[in-house]
Amino acid sequence: MKTLILYYSYGGNTRKIARMLQQEIGGDLEEIETVKPYTGSYNAIVDQGQREIDSGFMPAIKPLKADISDYDCIVLGSPVWWYTFAPAVKTFLHNHDLSGKVVYPFATNGGWIGHTFKDFEKACPQAVVKNGLNIRFDEKRLNTNEKTIREWAALLKK
Repeated sequence: MKTLILYYSYGGNTRKIARMLQQEIGGDLEEIETVKPYTGSYNAIVDQGQREIDSGFMPAIKPLKADISDYDCIVLGSPVWWYTFAPAVKTFLHNHDLSGKVVYPFATNGGWIGHTFKDFEKACPQAVVKNGLNIRFDEKRLNTNEKTIREWAALLKK
């Protein structure tokens, strides 16, 4: 299967995991980027994120270099924003049909995962959504054991 590791990262933690996964499984790597970057203090961005999640807002994202139709498997990563995936990931999922693809979601967070993985399943109804990986951070410090991440990555190679 041809694999794309696709992720959105606000603070760099999700990017770190995406790169780690690429080292483990290979595949192509691409970041989802918003047209207008989030700016301001951490608390201001958290508040903005809550408003965006509550309202269903989907920020404009930059076009991907990768052609999604070229891939069988999408490893899709997002930080958890208010118990679900980030608005930029919502935009991606709204704009791209993942029907027939195998999707392996992963989520980075500093607290509770919420309903993030159920939301991935709902947003990809015609895809085969596999069990996701919940990756915990304490700010920039990885709390999830790297062995756990490597073991999950090994499942993607099968």
